[in-house]
Amino acid sequence: MADVAAYAGVGMITVSRVLREPHRVSETLRRIVNDAIRELNYVPNLSARALASTRSGVIGALVPSLTQVVFADVLRGIYDGVDGTELQIQVGNTRYDPQEEERLVGLFLRQKPSAMIVSGVNQTANARRMLETAGCPVVQIMDLSPDPIDRIIGFSHEDAGRRMTEHLIAQGYTRIAFLSGWMNSRSGGRRSGYRQALAAAGLDRPDLVHSISDTTLPHLADKVSPATGRPMLEFATPALGRELFRQAIAADPGLDAVFCNNDILALGVLFECLKRGIRVPEDMGIAGFNDLEFMEAAEPSLSSVRTYRYRVGHSAVAAIRDELAGKPADQRIVDVGTDVMARRSTDRRRALPG
Repeated sequence: MADVAAYAGVGMITVSRVLREPHRVSETLRRIVNDAIRELNYVPNLSARALASTRSGVIGALVPSLTQVVFADVLRGIYDGVDGTELQIQVGNTRYDPQEEERLVGLFLRQKPSAMIVSGVNQTANARRMLETAGCPVVQIMDLSPDPIDRIIGFSHEDAGRRMTEHLIAQGYTRIAFLSGWMNSRSGGRRSGYRQALAAAGLDRPDLVHSISDTTLPHLADKVSPATGRPMLEFATPALGRELFRQAIAADPGLDAVFCNNDILALGVLFECLKRGIRVPEDMGIAGFNDLEFMEAAEPSLSSVRTYRYRVGHSAVAAIRDELAGKPADQRIVDVGTDVMARRSTDRRRALPG
């Protein structure tokens, strides 16, 4: 840092502020210091900074997948949230494995992060204890709980599943299947809301739930991760949606709607309906979850539950920045909500004559 200061012709305090609090330095000085940093190939030593300041200036972010668009949107919000600050992001992929999440929590906390962001609420008891005693802000995301570790920002999967199912019922569908990849806690919440809505309407049929974990799909269920030996929970493709739909309609030929745990499966169901000549939405309603961009572009357009992934990630960082700045937390539990995006694939009322 002394070399950078000498090269730039400024004091070391100015260099430190450019690195840590750039908003406190004029644009001209920031440019001079950053030019010197690039010229000298200077890289701040985070370990030394951690020893000096107790915390590393790094936010640890643990997500269950790096390939799903859902969590790519979350990470985009997180990275945008630290833009223009001294904070850096370190990402860990838990691969939906609670033990891997526990290992990464321990690894990240040993590096003295300034804060932690963790996806979901189903941490192991040991991981939760570590996070409760981490000594830094902790934000759980993409779910809700009345008992968060510190703060939580997300939405109710159960409520979202219930409201989408109520929409299907209101459109006149009565034999509604629930299709899922491998079940996790968030998938289970959506399924629970689905069954609540059906039960309230006197339509509950447990046999209409189909997932990759069913023993009737051994050629899919035996796909395992070479790293963990556990089923690949990210295994959700249009081909799987087609397979699950074929199983569902074989089990109940009178099926008239499907609520898919994610949009990828819903797209597969649409492909299978097109192949079979099943009219959508007249003969079969199709709904998904997350409302990815292709849902509106499909023909017919596909209904889905819209989730606000970017907002969740960005809000998590905003909450952390407030806490690090000493601002009191106004809310420990933040529900960003969801919206049912009703489109042509479930518009049965207008599609049917009369």
